[in-house]
This record gives sequence, structure tokens and C-alpha cells, in this order.
Amino acid sequence: MNIERKAQTNQGVQVISRAAEILRILKKDNSGLSLGGIAERVHLPRSTVQRIVNALIAERLVMASSAEGGLRLGPEIQSLAAAGRINMAELIRPVLVDLSSKTEETVDLAAFREDHMVFVDQVIGSHRLRTVSAVGEVFPMTTTANGKAALSLFEDDALVAIATPELKATEDDAKPLSEFMREIEDIRQTGIGWDLNEHTDGISAAGFAFKDPMDQIYAVSIPVPSHRFTRLKGALAELLLQARKSILQLL
Repeated sequence: MNIERKAQTNQGVQVISRAAEILRILKKDNSGLSLGGIAERVHLPRSTVQRIVNALIAERLVMASSAEGGLRLGPEIQSLAAAGRINMAELIRPVLVDLSSKTEETVDLAAFREDHMVFVDQVIGSHRLRTVSAVGEVFPMTTTANGKAALSLFEDDALVAIATPELKATEDDAKPLSEFMREIEDIRQTGIGWDLNEHTDGISAAGFAFKDPMDQIYAVSIPVPSHRFTRLKGALAELLLQARKSILQLL
């Protein structure tokens, strides 16, 4: 009896795992996939996929996307996502506070919105001479540490579409796109973006970006008066990478 119950439990877990895999496949291609297309991608028999999909349709987690039988994520997915949405500022504030305590500098949290960064939280540093920006303030992408770090998470075509208009708008001192792309590649390798007196003369910054479970992009940055930034640069990078690791563990 125990063996039979254990077998049923294992089978139930396997079905849940397969259903989750199907939902992830539809998330990646939400324009609509056929049963055959889903079966091919999850490497399962079409009949197995049919049974699981029928159950997901009954729960409104999957829906038909066309008369030809294409399938996509259903309306219940959005309801579940809204219920589980994370208050990122609240979740990672202890990490920001710890980072500010270790550096004695201001630490900012920004979120990517369309083609710019918006500050959503800030821990003010303890130095008498420090940098402070208002929560809700909007910052550009190509001249800020948080903006560059955020752009490094995009595919190149989306990155170019966002960065090019901004780079062209800088007029005479415009940075060539090829040079900017090399900088982005460095950020992808190191995880840290830099602003060396670019956005505001006399202020430099370092930062990293990450995605939440809903693929929303956030960035943490430390702006520092440039006269003390050079000697702090290496330590800031190390502490930022430690903070990124802590945030990813929370997520």
C-alpha cells in the first residue's frame, strides 16, 4: 500500500513538473504554439501534452490563441502573477542598508521604465559631502551606471533601439555606438557598470542590474563625489558584486 501511494505521489509530482515546463515554453513564445510544437519542445508524446494542456485549459492557465488551434498563456496566469508580485524596494532594502553602512555612501535602487531609469528607493550615506537624488527622479540610460548596467541585460537589437536616440542627442560629444557596445560587453563580463563624470560633472558611480521573477529590470548603484571615487573604485565593485549575490539569493 505504501509503495502504491509513493508511486502515485511521484506521478503527481511529475505531472506538475511537466505542466510547469509547458507553461514556461508558452511564456517564451506567447504568440501561440500548436500541440505538436509544444510536444516537440518539451520532448513528450503529443498525447501526454494533450492531457496536461486540457487540464491547464480547464484551470484557465492556458487558452486558445487562434481558430487554428494555437495555444498561449491564459488569463489566470496574470491573476497569479499580480498576487505574487514582489515589492522589490521592501524586499532588498536590508541589502541596500548594509551596502550603505559598509561604504558610508548613498545607495540607490532604480527600475527600468520604457527608455529610462526611475529611482524607487534610496539609502542616504553618512558622509557630510554626499550625493542625493529624489525618489521618482528619472535618469538616462547611456550616461549612468545603473542605466548601462540595465542595458547590459538586453539583447543587442533591443539595446541599440534604446541607446541610439540617446547617444545621438548628446550632440558634439556623442559617444560612437561601437564604443558604447564595447562598454556594455565589459559590463556583461564584469557585472559592473560605471559612470565616470558622465551624467553629472563631479559625481561618479558604480552599479549592477538584475531581473526580478517577472523579468522586470532593476539596478543598484552607488554615486560618489569624484574626488574620492578613484580610491574607492575597486572596493565598491567588490561590495556591489556581493550585494548582487545576496539579492539573487533572495529572489
